[in-house]
Amino acid sequence: MQALTNSRIETEYRVRTTRSAQLYAEACAVIPAGLTHDSRTLLPYPIYAARAAGSRKWDVDGNEYVDYFGGHGALLLGHAHPAVVEAVQAQVTQGTHWGSSHEAEVRWAELVHRLIPSAGRVRFTASGTEASHLALRLARAYTGKPKVVRFVGHFHGWHDQVAAGSMSHFDGSVPAGIPATLVEQTILLPADDIGVVTETLRSRDDIAAVILEASGASWGMVPLPEGFLAGLRAVTKQHRVVLILDEVITGFRWSRGGAQARFGVIPDLTVLAKIVAGGLPGGAVAGRADIMDQLDPAAAKKAGREKIGHQGTFNSNPLCAAAAVATLSIVEREDVCDRAEATTDQIRAGMRQVLIDENVPWGIYGDASAFLIFQNPNGLDIDPATFNPLRHGFKELKGVRNANLSHRLRIAMLANGVDIMGAPGGLVSAVHGAEDVARTLEAFRTSVRWMKTEGDIAA
Repeated sequence: MQALTNSRIETEYRVRTTRSAQLYAEACAVIPAGLTHDSRTLLPYPIYAARAAGSRKWDVDGNEYVDYFGGHGALLLGHAHPAVVEAVQAQVTQGTHWGSSHEAEVRWAELVHRLIPSAGRVRFTASGTEASHLALRLARAYTGKPKVVRFVGHFHGWHDQVAAGSMSHFDGSVPAGIPATLVEQTILLPADDIGVVTETLRSRDDIAAVILEASGASWGMVPLPEGFLAGLRAVTKQHRVVLILDEVITGFRWSRGGAQARFGVIPDLTVLAKIVAGGLPGGAVAGRADIMDQLDPAAAKKAGREKIGHQGTFNSNPLCAAAAVATLSIVEREDVCDRAEATTDQIRAGMRQVLIDENVPWGIYGDASAFLIFQNPNGLDIDPATFNPLRHGFKELKGVRNANLSHRLRIAMLANGVDIMGAPGGLVSAVHGAEDVARTLEAFRTSVRWMKTEGDIAA
C-alpha cells in the first residue's frame, strides 16, 4: 500500500477540507484526540459540519455530502425536518428547562406505549447509555440476582457495567478504569449458539438478565443467527430471567414498533434512544409494568419491594420531548420505515453490483434501513454476488479489522461527496431518494477504483 502522503485519495480529501484540518488542529490543543466521540475518528482528520437539511449536510469548507451518519442513526426523518423544527422553535420560546413535569412528556410516553409492544410503562433518560444502566438496575432489583449475560461485541453504551467486551476486551478482560469486581458481574457469551445460552441459564441461579442488541452486534455488523431471538425469549422465560432488548438503533427503524414488532419477539424491558427523542438527546426504558413500577413508590410498597431511585436533570427535557412527539407522530401515521428500507435495498443492490463489476472480494449486507460494507481484511475467498455474513463469525466480521482500510474508504467517499459511518456503512433516512442513491453509487464506484489503483484492494 502506498503511504497516505503519496495518495490521491488523501490529496483529494485534504484539498477539499482545509478549514476542517485547521479546526482539527485547534481542537487537538483543548480536546483529547481532538474528538468528542470515539466513532468520529477519521484519519487524517474528520470533517467539521456547518449545516444540514434533509439527506444532505455541508461542511465548513462548503462541501455538500449525502449523509449516512444520520445523527448516529437518530434522524430517521432526515436533518431539520420541518415538523421537528417547528416543534422545537415553538418550545424554545416557552422555556428550555422548567424543572417540572409537563404535558409533552405525557404525549411522548403515550406514543412510545402505542408503538413499542413491550412498553407497559415508560421512563425517560437523557441518553441510551443511561437507559441501559437503568434497565440493568431494574432487572437486578426485580430478580434479586447479580449477574447479567451479555454478548461479545454488543454495544449498550459506555458505562462501567457494559464496557468490557463491547468495543474491545472481547476476551472478557478488564478495561482500564473499570473495577474488576464489576466486570465479574457479566457473563460474556458468543451470540452464535443458543445452546450455549441455554446451558448457561440452566446451570446457574444467579442471573438477573440477558441483554443484547436486537440487530446483532453493532447495528447488525455481526447479525444474529436465524431463530436466535425467539430461542432466547423462550429460554429466558423458562428460567425467569429478564430479557432486555437494546433497541437504541432498531427502535422505530426496523419497523415503527422496532425489531420486536418486526420479529415478533417481545422482551421484558426495552432500551431506547436516538429516534425516540427525535434527534435530540434522550433515551427511555420501556417494559412490563411489574418491573417498571419499582420506580413507583406506592406500587413498589404494595408489591413488597424497595423503590428504585432514578434521577436525571435532563430526563424528558421539554425541547427533547417536543422533537420526540413531532417525530414519533410521523412514525405512527406514515410509512417512513418502509420508505427508508426501500431506498436502502437499492443502495445495497447497487453497491453489490459495483463490487461484482470491479471484481472486488468484499461483501454488502444489512437489515432494514442499514447497509454495511465488509472489506475482507483477511483476504478471504468471497464472491460479492453471494456474500452471506452468517457464514462468517464475530472474529472475521468485527473482531479483527483493518482500521486503515476503513479510513481509506471513508475519506475517498467524502472526497466524492458521501459521508458514511466507520463500520463502514450507513443508516438511511426516509428522505433519501433516487438522486442520493445515484450519487452514492457513483461515489462508491470511484472510491473502489481509487483504492484498487493505490493498492488498498488486491488486483
